[in-house]
Amino acid sequence: MEVKEILRHVDHTLLTQTATWEEIRQICDDAIAYGTASVCIPPSYVKQAKEYMQDKMAVCTVIGFPNGYMTTKTKEFETKDALANGADEIDMVINIGWAKDGRFDLIAEEIKTLKAACGDKILKVIIETCLLSQEEKEKLCQTVTEAGADYIKTSTGFSTAGATFVDIELFAKNIGPGVKMKAAGGIASMEDAEKFLALGADRLGTSRIIKLVKQEAADGY
Repeated sequence: MEVKEILRHVDHTLLTQTATWEEIRQICDDAIAYGTASVCIPPSYVKQAKEYMQDKMAVCTVIGFPNGYMTTKTKEFETKDALANGADEIDMVINIGWAKDGRFDLIAEEIKTLKAACGDKILKVIIETCLLSQEEKEKLCQTVTEAGADYIKTSTGFSTAGATFVDIELFAKNIGPGVKMKAAGGIASMEDAEKFLALGADRLGTSRIIKLVKQEAADGY
């Protein structure tokens, strides 16, 4: 697979707590230069990044990040605020405690609430696979599908592990036909990126791929 094709699936990401505007601006410049799918940045920088890039690149941001245990009303407010500031795509974190409690009905309602807020904007649902059992992951694939989200996403990159090939294979077997997959966290090589795409992932959440293309040290998310 050509590098340009891999980059077309990358959400070029910077979500560290210490991220400065200078670093976010560099992420934006690189995303435009290398033709990524989007930049994925903290909500506080969405308006500034949108104005800076002047619609040259989609802006993705995160909601309920990284722990997911905020109330649905809080996540709904965050989502509407991000969209008002110009966000094109929303990556939300589920309430993982609800999954552990078997309250998939509450997770579904939350996803539906945020998708209603998003309208025709893309909603990706982060389920944090490293904290879940096989059964919970399978059930969440069904929940995300039934709730009408656009994507299911593996990881925040802020927990105990990131994306794995096994999890993308599990997603592919359990999601409905209208749901796409995003692998995120720990994608450290072109070979890994290519394999995730070959397994069916449509997006890759990573900061390392462009660093590899630029022949910089591939550290970070």
